[in-house]
Amino acid sequence: MPKIKVLPHPELCPEGAEFVAKPGVNICRALLDQEIEIEHACELSCACTTCHVIVREGFSSLNEATDNEEDLLDKAWGLTAQSRLSCQAKVGEVDLVVEIPRYTINHAREHH
Repeated sequence: MPKIKVLPHPELCPEGAEFVAKPGVNICRALLDQEIEIEHACELSCACTTCHVIVREGFSSLNEATDNEEDLLDKAWGLTAQSRLSCQAKVGEVDLVVEIPRYTINHAREHH
């Protein structure tokens, strides 16, 4: 099974992380299952950009982005050519290196 390596993020994952994920699961669910609390304001329905990630390695192994996802990504903070909405990007057979951007459009995030 493919491994997902998460690069360090100051709040969500300061040390970074590495874990095995099942092919076919979306990256957002895989992160949440590892208790990496990535934002997902629309509950994984592809209606916002808060779960935006940058796939630094393994990008081409992911499923194709839909037009809807592409349109939303245009609004994401820090957009790159390797950007995906993690709720839509399904893990393939290849290891991934994922970066969670430091900011999202949802700047006024509530702290628990």
